[in-house]
Amino acid sequence: MKRKNRLPELLAPAGSYDALVAAVNAGADAVYLGGSAFNARMNAQNLNSEMLTRGIAYAHAHGVRVYVTLNTLVYDKELPDFLRYAEGLAKMGADAAIVADIGAASLLHRYLPELSLHGSTQMSVHSADGADALALLGLSRVVLARELSLADLTATTEKAGIETEIFLHGALCVSTSGQCLFSSLVGGRSGNRGECAQPCRLPYGGNHYPLSLCDLCLAEHIPSLIDSGTASLKIEGRMKSPAYVSGTVAIYRRLLDEGRAATKIEVAALHALFSRGFTDGYLTGRIADPMTGTRVSSEAQAEMENKEKTQPITAEMKLLRDQPSTLTFTHRGRSVTVNGEIPEPARSAPLSRESVLRNLSKLGGTFFTLADGDLTLSLDEGLNLSPAAINRLRRDAVSALTALPAVRVEEMPKVAEGSIAPQLRTATFYDPTAYDKLSLQNKRFFDRVFLPLWRLAEVKSDGIGILLPPTVTEKEMPRVHRMLKDAAARGVKDALVSGGGQIALVKEYGMTPHGDFRFNIYNRESAAFWKDAGLSTALLSPELTLPQARDIGGGVIVYGRIPLMLTERCFIKENFGCSKCGKAVLTDRRGAAFPMLREYPHRNLILNSLPTYMGDAREELARYRINHTHFIFTVEDEKEIAAVLRAYACGAPLGIQVRRIGKK
Repeated sequence: MKRKNRLPELLAPAGSYDALVAAVNAGADAVYLGGSAFNARMNAQNLNSEMLTRGIAYAHAHGVRVYVTLNTLVYDKELPDFLRYAEGLAKMGADAAIVADIGAASLLHRYLPELSLHGSTQMSVHSADGADALALLGLSRVVLARELSLADLTATTEKAGIETEIFLHGALCVSTSGQCLFSSLVGGRSGNRGECAQPCRLPYGGNHYPLSLCDLCLAEHIPSLIDSGTASLKIEGRMKSPAYVSGTVAIYRRLLDEGRAATKIEVAALHALFSRGFTDGYLTGRIADPMTGTRVSSEAQAEMENKEKTQPITAEMKLLRDQPSTLTFTHRGRSVTVNGEIPEPARSAPLSRESVLRNLSKLGGTFFTLADGDLTLSLDEGLNLSPAAINRLRRDAVSALTALPAVRVEEMPKVAEGSIAPQLRTATFYDPTAYDKLSLQNKRFFDRVFLPLWRLAEVKSDGIGILLPPTVTEKEMPRVHRMLKDAAARGVKDALVSGGGQIALVKEYGMTPHGDFRFNIYNRESAAFWKDAGLSTALLSPELTLPQARDIGGGVIVYGRIPLMLTERCFIKENFGCSKCGKAVLTDRRGAAFPMLREYPHRNLILNSLPTYMGDAREELARYRINHTHFIFTVEDEKEIAAVLRAYACGAPLGIQVRRIGKK
């Protein structure tokens, strides 16, 4: 949905109260910040309740909107606290909540229907279909994936039924946001829960940093970004200092207001604030160019004036004989009027303009000032009104001017009931030829099998399902439609899809959609939402424990090297050469080897060094009512696959180090 205003909103980070003040003072149109819970930057300073209240009031006094991040995945037991926390934010005056969990967002929309919801980039939206799936939930805006080109950003914005927001400047995740499990499955710190340990910034294969991306800088593309129609341009940096926030906002404010690209001097100034080197590769489509870099400069510590600034107001006061006193304050086009006591005849010194102004201008502790020239006074001669009465009028007027609209709160919604998944054994084979070579008995081990759509022509077997690419952009959509048409002609009936936008896509070809683990289903409400949206079955997030999976109901991955990252760039080609496609491995400092696979069309999957395996824990699976079990085969050949199936069927260990699903 194209914006209606002349310029997109300039959205700034505020990881602390001082950073918020810096953003407002430097000219941001809006700020985004996190409170003490449920945000994806739990290691930032963030703002407690008192600072949030003051920060929202300060921003609003200067006409700046405030969006609060609630962009983590939420466990079932946390949902009531999530809703109550969001209610408190709404009552503080938050203009919108940024959400990542579809189930939590669904509940929030029902509980606080007037609170605007923005879909986080963690929702991995790459197309208008993905955006429209969120629009059906009631979201008003989505933050598009950072990997999109300008053409895809513009096309998605043009077609989508809600506003779009795009990243303008700052750190880049090497993996598609919301699709990174590296920190969680390897290090026990979930990026989807705001605890990312940033394994992408570590060396691999010696003193080499192949996954550490340069920072995003689109300062030289401002005219094109304005023309794209996007509603908001977002600066990353809630972990950054007030000086960084102030410097970046000031430069981009100037560029937007002047509608021009940055000069080399301005780019150098941005570089000096903080940089790992800059890239615009995703926007321009030049992702084959070097995009990796490590920190090359210290964050600016330059002295800056970062004091709270006041806003001027105008006042009109009437002190007339035999009439109640009235006071009107006007700020940024909004006026409020309050009434007070009737002035009395003066016994000694009557009121004067000076004495009235002296009391009305005592605005310390607020974000307002009143100058002599901004007071219009109608004062009959010989009247008096006590200083206390004038002070009450002033306080009442300030309260009315800063009063927040009432928040409509519905009855606490009931969380959906969990469901027991049917007995089902499914599998994804990333190598169709390995599947083709399996014996008929091994093929019959599974009730349903999914093979990559883009490799379907390589397989001879019938009665199979397809796995859609996890990312499909607007540019790629026509080719995906052609592949789906061919699959339907071949008789394919089932499709494993990765996002809400793909549900309607496969239904168009008469296929039944099933949800891959990339839906990040963390709670019963998410499972219910996607079931209502059309999913026949769904795999749960591999970050869940067995008890959590039991309470939701759904598919659990019981074998496989789970993909940890989905990258837009082909790191295999860059670091190993095309001859190593399917054989490339990243090795970390401890010697752990992470295989890499090609995804459609030349994206990469980075796989876990350890396969998940629960074949020798089937009694535990039964105890936790895990009925739908799913296998992922990636780098295994047909002999290795057969060995896994034999071990699983016998309840035997694999004889190698494996990852287990937690029991707490």
